[in-house]
Amino acid sequence: MLAPLTVSLLVASGVLGLVAAHHLVRRRLVDDPLILIGAGIELGLLVQLVYGISQSGAIVDGSERATFVAYLFTVLVILPAAIFIAIKEKTQWAMAVVLGGAVVVAVLLARIQQIWALNA
Repeated sequence: MLAPLTVSLLVASGVLGLVAAHHLVRRRLVDDPLILIGAGIELGLLVQLVYGISQSGAIVDGSERATFVAYLFTVLVILPAAIFIAIKEKTQWAMAVVLGGAVVVAVLLARIQQIWALNA
């Protein structure tokens, strides 16, 4: 995997989590900066998906390769779903969903990197 991209995506997920936590504490709803951060993360995840699939042949174990590819696709769905729920939910808890989504994305990215480091 592209280590700099993974690190930047982890940092961006942390930033998204901090913004969502700030909004949660301040009882604010979804705004443009939050959506733009999420969109930037999604673009990076798309680049990682294309690169990861093209390089997945380097993972020898078939079950690990399947897990790796499944994580690459799964991580793409988390933030759009969380932000969509936050847009539809008009309470302060909408930001808790985005915060949870940011944490899940960070965990999945760490797991993707772990699988890559152990098997490629």
